[in-house]
Amino acid sequence: MLEQDQIDELLAGRHTDPFALLGLHADGQGRLWLRALLPGASKVELLDALTSRTLVSLQPSGDFFESLVPRRRKRFDYRLAVAWADGSQGIYADAYAFGPQLGDADLALLAAGDHPRPFTLLGAHALEQDHVDGVRFAVWAPNARRVSVVGSFNQWDGRRHGMRLRHAAGIWDIFVPHAALGDLYKFEIIAANGELLPLKADPYARAAQLRPDTASIVAALPTARALPPERAAANARQAPLSIYEVHAASWRFGQGGRFASWEELALQLPAYAAGLGFTHLQLMPISEHPFDGSWGYQTLGLYAPTARFGEPEGFAVFVAACHAHGLGLLLDWVPAHFPSDAHGLAQFDGSPLYEYADPREGFHRDWNTLIYNFGRNEVRQFLVGNALYWIERWGVDGLRVDAVASMLYRDYSRAAGEWIPNVEGGRENLEAIALLRQMNRRVGSETPGAITVAEESTSFPGVSAPVHAGGLGFHYKWNMGWMNDSLRYMQEDPVHRRWHHDKITFSLVYAFSENFVLPISHDEVVHGKGSMLAKMPGDDWQQFANLRAYYGFMWGHPGKKLLFMGQEFAQPGEWNHDAPLPWALLDDPRHAGVQRLVADLNRIYRELPALHRLDCEAAGFDWLDASDAEQSVLAWLRRDGQGGVVLVVSNFTPLPRVAYRLGVPQGHGAWKEVLNTDSSHYGGSNLGNLEAHLPTLSQPAQQQEQSILLTLPPLATIFLVPA
Repeated sequence: MLEQDQIDELLAGRHTDPFALLGLHADGQGRLWLRALLPGASKVELLDALTSRTLVSLQPSGDFFESLVPRRRKRFDYRLAVAWADGSQGIYADAYAFGPQLGDADLALLAAGDHPRPFTLLGAHALEQDHVDGVRFAVWAPNARRVSVVGSFNQWDGRRHGMRLRHAAGIWDIFVPHAALGDLYKFEIIAANGELLPLKADPYARAAQLRPDTASIVAALPTARALPPERAAANARQAPLSIYEVHAASWRFGQGGRFASWEELALQLPAYAAGLGFTHLQLMPISEHPFDGSWGYQTLGLYAPTARFGEPEGFAVFVAACHAHGLGLLLDWVPAHFPSDAHGLAQFDGSPLYEYADPREGFHRDWNTLIYNFGRNEVRQFLVGNALYWIERWGVDGLRVDAVASMLYRDYSRAAGEWIPNVEGGRENLEAIALLRQMNRRVGSETPGAITVAEESTSFPGVSAPVHAGGLGFHYKWNMGWMNDSLRYMQEDPVHRRWHHDKITFSLVYAFSENFVLPISHDEVVHGKGSMLAKMPGDDWQQFANLRAYYGFMWGHPGKKLLFMGQEFAQPGEWNHDAPLPWALLDDPRHAGVQRLVADLNRIYRELPALHRLDCEAAGFDWLDASDAEQSVLAWLRRDGQGGVVLVVSNFTPLPRVAYRLGVPQGHGAWKEVLNTDSSHYGGSNLGNLEAHLPTLSQPAQQQEQSILLTLPPLATIFLVPA
């Protein structure tokens, strides 16, 4: 029989290796003993699983039960018949009858950080072992003294299911019979110094409770699904990408409550976005997060679709609805940092495991969050595996990676002396760079056709260049310079724009140095920045006209497009994450007109290859006139490389320009206007060139041998094609 001090350790939940004591064990004489720790049991009998015959009644010592097994010398399959103190009874398989859960080969890969799909091993997996249904739990906590899984299946008692440490990888595992899908669970961890930590949610949990509750939920692992060929083609560099960015919690509220379900969103959102001609939806982070006000950017459940919108299975319905409407789906992904909530990753096993130990590396002062330790194999594996998980297991088209600039530089938002140089003495975070390259290589090799987009605001070279060419390997990069410069220009009173002409033209100096997305994102309409409409100068009419002209300029400019929800109908106020969009504004013809304009801009963007096919190549763009600062007029050509061409002209003053001569290339007899942001259809004054084709004249202009005479409407952008 066990020594009393060993029993006391088990009863106190302090024994570091309960598998060495509990279950069937042979003594020095070859006899078998059965030991079980069952708090709340009044009687325990040992049964032969094959015959259901009672072999012996175990002797109690408080909540600990033990007995010599009569007439048995070899291990056998058994069950425990338990009578509980509350009068209930049951027959159970014993967790301590099952061997190690993860194989040596997998452990070696996990320890090296080389497992491509760690989510198939770590976390909670419902399965059958030896004809017993249960859940395999596995968690990385290399510095813990003891780890138990607790949950709704064991009364949250950390003594019941102490786990086995797999020393080679620092991973603890256990198979818990009779646990099942839908069960709540967490990990109870004793740190190396003996401290009992707050209960920890599972880093690899695929479902979690809705805040303020924080338990993980046993959920099925989605099956892998390849992107359909048509989706891969729609994500290609030569394809039109026009992205509608959405905060799912505040796009529209659901029936009877704030959050719409995935099923409700699936019925409305994809149809709406596709109806406006967008090619892709981009959702702000939908992984589980504790605080609504973070908009999902401070996530603690990186593998779990948030419970705000219902069960995880509903998200699969939403993905399918997007694809059924011809839309790609991009997810915001946050590998840069995480919040310090006690139930999360912070000091996970009593040590800085997921985060850098030194706050000069591991604490993000801008967001009061912790920075992932990008240099640790297991952390990189956790993040890279998560990127693959969302694309491969949920079938989304790609990821928009948040806060890349904060990852690339060790001195990001830090003063001198408050950061640690890299091993070469520089400011670049070489470990984060390696992580991003690894992630992009993995996504590229395992999920062909999917795309990744970097929100990166600096001049870091090669963000969208292939890894083999020395780049980071993203498919696209947000063009923050274009956004900042063009919005500063648009916020100037038109009478002053002549003095700021370089702001609206400068983006073409570097427009093809990366594969760019032109973003008007949620960041531009919060925190006192005002809505897009509110940024525009002038009276009410001029504000709407300015906004329409700007959208025309944006859709005519090289680069893929992104527009945040509400801006497609000129929401007048800042975005409020606690309220749905003000849909009633569409009863106002001015707002409905802007919405119609966005739909038509998307239509011609898709229909005219010259507006998208060479979005990322210099061969797709030619200035006709970038120097008419005095009149604040810009004119340029977009080309598709196959003979197709579109002429775009913007007039950023409220003065109409009649008989404006513009040089055009040879080979086109006449031009016709195909879109005019000043059309009365959109709420404009209806001045333009819609009545007739514009003949090409032999008079030279702007270094061209031929020209046309245009009517330029006030505060407007027009698109023309050869007639």
